[in-house]
Amino acid sequence: MRVLVTGGSGFVGQRLCPALIAQGHEVQVVSRMPHKVRDRLPRECDIRDSAQAFIDSPPNALVNLAGESIAAKRWSDTQKARLIRSRVEMTEQLVSLCEQLGENGQPLPQALVSGSAMGYYGDQGDKRVTEDTTPHDEFAHRLCAEWEAAAKPIEDMGVRLAILRIGLVLGAGGGTLQKMLPPFKLGLGGRFGDGRQFMPWIHRDDLVEAIIFLLHDASLSGAFNGSAPHPVTNAEFTRTLARQLHRPAVLPVPACVLKAGLGEMSQLLLTGADMRPERLEAAGFSFQYPTLEEALSAILSPERSA
Repeated sequence: MRVLVTGGSGFVGQRLCPALIAQGHEVQVVSRMPHKVRDRLPRECDIRDSAQAFIDSPPNALVNLAGESIAAKRWSDTQKARLIRSRVEMTEQLVSLCEQLGENGQPLPQALVSGSAMGYYGDQGDKRVTEDTTPHDEFAHRLCAEWEAAAKPIEDMGVRLAILRIGLVLGAGGGTLQKMLPPFKLGLGGRFGDGRQFMPWIHRDDLVEAIIFLLHDASLSGAFNGSAPHPVTNAEFTRTLARQLHRPAVLPVPACVLKAGLGEMSQLLLTGADMRPERLEAAGFSFQYPTLEEALSAILSPERSA
């Protein structure tokens, strides 16, 4: 199968592309600057600067992971627009590619697995959250809702659409842990605010396997929660991380400090959702790292021996 991946040079994409190649698939990657990401990806990857550049070699499936980091900058109105645009425009590129293929009489992809995020649900307090939970209206929800809506037209062309609402991605060398590890290793870590907010998370390897699972099963469409079956509160997350590092976690960051420093973006750290992968599990998907203890142990063990 020929699989086109957007965001292929990112933290998840760098693990997904070799996994697809190992299974015998051809991998196409969209990057605005192919020469700059060449060394991050397997040599077998065909890297081009737009989805439309692959019109001469139509993909059999699509994976859409592109989007600027939601936590990279303070949420000014300009930054909010950039965050939405970076997701919606790339998704629209994939829809446009399919339209062109159809107009040319070329075969369409069988499926699109399109990224979204746990922010779709907004702040849900301690309520158990499944794919059917009504979202709370805030910026993170509106961002994800527009992202998901941009992919919907592909269904009218007969392409199966699976949307994956991804939790915090854990892995070595990037993702959520990249910014958390330095202070925790120094014993300077602690909870955010009161620590009661939930942090849905997923090991990067499980996320990659979930994407491939959704690509292969032609019966699966609609929204899926891409998070481990045992989410934890922020307080539990910080305690577990500190325990794995054999460090204390006694320096909480007060909510007022986060709000003063980050403004509206502080919602990312002070609110959350007890998000469960109900539909993935019902479809038979099995997690290699179902608990945070197992995930962090696997991620941090190479660092302990380094």
